[in-house]
Amino acid sequence: MRVVVTGGAGFLGSHVVDRFRARGDDVTVPRSATHDLRRREACTRLLTEAQPDLVVHCAVNGGGIGYMRQHPGSVLYDNVTMGTELLEACRVAEVAKFIGVSSVCAYPRIVPMPMREESLFEGYPEPNNATYGLSKRMLMEQGKAYKAQYGMSSVFPMPTNLYGPRDDFDPERSHVVPALIRKCLEARDRGDDHITAWGTGSATRELLFVEDCADAILAMADRWDDPAPVNIGNGQEFTIKELVETVAEVCGFEGEVRWDTTKPDGQPRKCLDTSRARDGFGWEAQVDLRQGLARTVAWYEQQG
Repeated sequence: MRVVVTGGAGFLGSHVVDRFRARGDDVTVPRSATHDLRRREACTRLLTEAQPDLVVHCAVNGGGIGYMRQHPGSVLYDNVTMGTELLEACRVAEVAKFIGVSSVCAYPRIVPMPMREESLFEGYPEPNNATYGLSKRMLMEQGKAYKAQYGMSSVFPMPTNLYGPRDDFDPERSHVVPALIRKCLEARDRGDDHITAWGTGSATRELLFVEDCADAILAMADRWDDPAPVNIGNGQEFTIKELVETVAEVCGFEGEVRWDTTKPDGQPRKCLDTSRARDGFGWEAQVDLRQGLARTVAWYEQQG
């Protein structure tokens, strides 16, 4: 196939590119310097140049809770505009299939556990990242509407919190796992007696190794053709306290963990029902948390 992967130089996108190329597909990776996906002309030009059979939209303006709280306007504008313009350009160009990578941030803040796709519109997203979650809801609704009116094929994986090699370890943008890994390694190397973690430690998260997510996207490209959103996770729920302790152990940091309760916990719980992915296209996560963390730490330390 001819495949376009937006965000293909980024965290998830680069792993998706690797998998398509490994099986012999012709992959185009646009860069923002030459293709600003917020502009219809740039989207149209990209599709004219690449002539893709499939577009996988991984490009995103996002980050951890701190970044989302500081940039709610640009997060909303950039993600809504990129998704809207790219999906419309794909419709006009008659691209055979569109995969729009969504997020569990689209779920309501309070929702029955485990999270099921049917609960997506039962409330407002977690306020700290609401504009990001709402932008993902809009993308999925656009795909559903285009299927109904035009018969266009679009599918929407909703990954839980991703981590793994090539993640963003910049303190200004990083999510919880890379932020903790960097903090623990730096504290270990300095000989610090403690680290400080955000919140109370009581919130829970489900974490997915990035390569598992890339495999899910490949499976959806081949075996799924329904615009209904699909949870992508492993169904294993950990408290942030348990996560911090595991990261510290994998990193070899033996000091104390102190909790800064003036900082937000974020969404109280995240745990997914992944039966739609398992039953619909035969995908299940393969990498457990400790194994994934060890591989991530090893990659990060190799970067020097």
